[in-house]
This record gives sequence, structure tokens and C-alpha cells, in this order.
Amino acid sequence: MTDTSNEQQHAATTNSFFTIKAFTAFVALLAVTVAFSSSFRNNLSAAFSKPTTRTMSTSASMKITKRPWSARGKADHGWLYSFHTFSFASYYDVEHESFGPLRVINEDRVKPGTGFGTHSHSEFGIFSYIVSGVLEHKDSMGNLENLKRGEVQFTNAGTGIRHSEYNRNKDEEVHFLQIWAKPNKSRMEPHYETKLFTDEQKTDKLCRIMEYSNRLSKATRAIGIQSDLSMDASILSPGKSVSHELVADGPRKVFAQVVMTKRLQPKEGGASIRIGDTILGEGDGAYIDISGPGKVDIQSVGDKPAEFLLFDMGPEEQ
Repeated sequence: MTDTSNEQQHAATTNSFFTIKAFTAFVALLAVTVAFSSSFRNNLSAAFSKPTTRTMSTSASMKITKRPWSARGKADHGWLYSFHTFSFASYYDVEHESFGPLRVINEDRVKPGTGFGTHSHSEFGIFSYIVSGVLEHKDSMGNLENLKRGEVQFTNAGTGIRHSEYNRNKDEEVHFLQIWAKPNKSRMEPHYETKLFTDEQKTDKLCRIMEYSNRLSKATRAIGIQSDLSMDASILSPGKSVSHELVADGPRKVFAQVVMTKRLQPKEGGASIRIGDTILGEGDGAYIDISGPGKVDIQSVGDKPAEFLLFDMGPEEQ
């Protein structure tokens, strides 16, 4: 009687053990199956889902070559103090002759009561970006203007014009950037145009100043130029950022130029911007090779607002 009871108790314990073991194994198997099924579904979904469209990462795709302010050509004629980004007049550097359609970026300061006498131009698109002071422009087309800060004067020299540029003020020098670009058409009729772009329009944003005629729309206030070139201007407060969307797909040449406040770059402080990992101080420029679609991000990292020009151009020298 006792033996039989013990055997029954042992059997019950054994059956309970196997029941618990079987249940535990079942739960473990179920967990593995669920996990596998979830992973399988995720992988299957990823394999057949459409790829996400992303904007080009410009930091990885840009090639930036800095053009330090002091490495530019320099001319001091007494009445004229100038820096030349590209080969100009007596300054020649085979490595800095042009960039896309750009041929000249001169940062000029003209003393009071002096200026450029009457001289000839042909074929080039020539524009002056006034930083401070007043510049008198007079030409053979009958134009006579006194240009002030914010005004941009454009001349398509075409088949030929003659003009002069003077600082008639007796007390203040005139500071401006004169820029030349090569048109993609020759023998065009000369054309003259001036527009005002205020500091407010440029503060903490990009303001389109020049635009290729083929991209020019009625809604754009930019000045048209017959060259694959767009030019923006900005006055970027410390800590602020702007992004420039490339105006066309494929290879593009972008050039950035920071405007100087004095005749020399400050040894400490001053305006500066960052593009990628490159810092540009006052007077510095940068050659940027990039491909669209994409964008160029610019951040002001100095201790005062940075005024700069940004060119977006086709890759071919015209």
C-alpha cells in the first residue's frame, strides 16, 4: 500500500516536471518564431520599399580652395588702393586667371577727388557693387549717375562703350567691388542698368543680385546677364546661417568673397564666415567645386556681421 502510493506520487511529480519543461520549451520556441518573423518582415519590407530621396550632402562633396585676402594681387597707386582676385593690369598669376565666366573681382578704394578717366570696354559684362561712398558713372550711352551704397550698376559692354568712374566727394573715399564676367554671346548691343538692393533685403538672408537671362523671371528683381552666372549678396549676423540652393544640376563652380571693412584684414575679430570646414575672414575668397542638385551652407562665425558675395556658375570658361 505504501509502495503503491509512493510510486503514484513519483509518477505525478515526473509528469508535472515534463509538463513544465514542455511548456517552457514551447514558450521559448514561440519567442524565437515571433522574433524571426518580425526580422523577416522588416527585411522583406526594406527590400521592396522605395529608396528615400535625399539632398546631396555638400560637406562631403564640395572641394574648397581658399583664396586668402593677402595672396591676392595688390595695387597702391596713391589715388587707388585695390586688391585683385584674378590676374589684372600689372598683376598676373597663371593659377588665378578666371573661374567659370568670372574674369575680374577687384576690391577698389578710390580717394576723394580722383577716379578712372574715360576708357573703353567691349564684350564683357561689368558690374559695380557699391560698399560705401559715392561713385560717379558716366558713359558714351548718355548715362550719368552717382551710385551709393546698395546700388549695383551693370554695363553689358557688347560691341563697345566708353565710360569714366569718379569719386567727386572731397572728404570720403569710395569703396566698391568691380566684377567682370564673360558673356556666352558676342557682338551684343551695349546695355546699361542700375538697381538698389538695401541692407534690409540682404540681412540674414541671400539676396539675388545678378541672374542668367535664361533663368530670369518677372518675379525676380535681379539684373539679367547673358552668362551662366547667379550672384547673391548677404549681410549675415554673428551666429546666423543661410543656405544657397544650386541654381542648376550637374557640375557647378561657386565662388565666395567676403567684403573688407578696412584696408587690411583685422588681426583679431572682425567678420568671418564658415563654408564646410573652411573659415573665410574679411577679404578672403574661396573657389568651390560642387555638383547639383545640392546646396551650400554658410554660417557667420565672426564677432560682427559678415557682408559677402556668392557666385553660382557653369563649369565652362566661356
